[in-house]
Amino acid sequence: MTTVTPQTFIAIFLIFCRIGGCLLIMPGFSSARVPPQVRLFIALSVTFALSPLLLDKFQGHLPGNDAALFLWIASETLTGLTIGLLGRIFFMALQTLLTAIAMSIGFGSIPGTPIDETDPMPALGSLIMMVATALLFISDLQWELFRGLVASYSRLPPGQGFGAQTALVQITDQITDAFLLSLRISSPFIIYSVIVNLAVGITNKLTPQIPVYFLATPFVLLGGLLMLYFLFTEFMSLFMAGFIQWLSHG
Repeated sequence: MTTVTPQTFIAIFLIFCRIGGCLLIMPGFSSARVPPQVRLFIALSVTFALSPLLLDKFQGHLPGNDAALFLWIASETLTGLTIGLLGRIFFMALQTLLTAIAMSIGFGSIPGTPIDETDPMPALGSLIMMVATALLFISDLQWELFRGLVASYSRLPPGQGFGAQTALVQITDQITDAFLLSLRISSPFIIYSVIVNLAVGITNKLTPQIPVYFLATPFVLLGGLLMLYFLFTEFMSLFMAGFIQWLSHG
């Protein structure tokens, strides 16, 4: 049984700094649709649930003065924010490519309600972002996230300090991997857009008296919707597989 001392409360607060920083920008938990009070309650609940597993990491290593404590708080918060940002990058890359997909198949001008963000995006992108956010919880990936937070104390022990260079390298690598993943799963729509627009352009050149672009728009939209219908399951499966791989091994 752990004796409750002032050092115990300090350790729990430091744990809250890392967990709260992570959940502050992690997809799903950081949604603007979740009230701040609910997000704070979730962060506190996760902190109290994981504290018995992590208090041993702080025994004999707590700062001895206020200046050192402030550095610990800043370091733990930045570490949590970095972990959350690494997960957020996947959804940011997906959101960017979804905007490109919507524009390529003619849905870019149709506004949609933002789901996980506050900025509006095309309706097609809002639909897929909502599905991705829902799958995050339907697949119980939040438990994998909490497991990763516990494991982070072994790779990044408390009091070690925030490694800015290491964090920048990880963020750069994550951006590369996330955008390559999003580009790979969105490539059929981009290829479809290039082929269709090339065909429409050649047709318009051969028959300039016919407004080909206006006549072809419904067919372009229909073709994009048919591609989305047949590829949507594979689209989301590949994205979630990449996100799960990062949660499991990142």
